[in-house]
Amino acid sequence: MTKSVGLTPREGHPGPVLVETSSGFLNALGLPNAGLAFTAELEQLIAEVERKPLIVSIFGANADEFAELATTFCRFADALELNLSCPHARGYGIEVGSEPALVQSITRSVKKQVKLPVWVKLTPNVTDITEIGHAAEKGGADAVVAINTVKGMAIDVESGRPVLGNVFGGLSGGAIRPVAVKCVYDLYEALRIPIVGVGGVGSYEDALELIMAGAKAIQIGSAVAGDLSIFERVSDGIDRYLARKGITLEDAVGSVHESH
Repeated sequence: MTKSVGLTPREGHPGPVLVETSSGFLNALGLPNAGLAFTAELEQLIAEVERKPLIVSIFGANADEFAELATTFCRFADALELNLSCPHARGYGIEVGSEPALVQSITRSVKKQVKLPVWVKLTPNVTDITEIGHAAEKGGADAVVAINTVKGMAIDVESGRPVLGNVFGGLSGGAIRPVAVKCVYDLYEALRIPIVGVGGVGSYEDALELIMAGAKAIQIGSAVAGDLSIFERVSDGIDRYLARKGITLEDAVGSVHESH
C-alpha cells in the first residue's frame, strides 16, 4: 500500500507533522507527495523488488482529477484506493468524502477508467458512515476501507501552543480501534461489498475483532513504528487461532453478527 499521491507535488504542512501521545499518534502531514513523478519511483520499485500485490492510494479534489490519476497509476497497481477521508488537507479527503453525491460520482468516474478493483477509504468523522459507504457502493466500488484517522489535537501546556504545525491532525493507533470496529460492524450490516478493516491493529486479537465485525482484509499502520515484524506476527496469530477453533477465515468474517 502506497502513501497517497495526487496530480501535482505537495510539500505538506509545516512541522511538527507527527507526535506520539498516550493514546496513539497524531499526524498532520498534509498529503506530501511527488505527484505524477511518483511513477518513476514505482517503476524502480517494481524492477528491484520481488513483485507483491500493490495497492496505489490516490487523492484528488474532484472526479476528473481522480480519473486522471487512476489512468496514470493503474498500470502499476493490483488495486486502487481512493483517499476520500484525510482529515487535515484542505480541499481534499474528508472535504470531498463527507458528501455522498461526490463520493458516488468520483467512484463511478474512476470505475469507468480502469478494470482494476477500486477501494474507497472512508472517514469516521461523519454522522453516519454507512451513508458514505452506500454512496461508494452505488458508484461501483469493489470494496470500502474503514477507517481513516479520527480528528484530534494536542497542546503543549508550557508554551500554550498546539503541538502540530497544522494545529490539528488525525489520531491513529490503539485508541481508535473501538471506533473502527463499530464502523466495520455497521458497514457489514449495510453493504454487500467487502470491507477492509483498519485502525489500531497491534496484535492478532485486534485484527480478529475487525474480522469478526465484518472485515475480509486488514491494514496495519501505526504498529509498524514499533515492530516491523507485526505483519507476520498478526498473520501467524490468526492462523493459529483458526486452527485451534477448527474454522476458516471465511467462517470468522462477520461472525459476531450471528452471535446475538
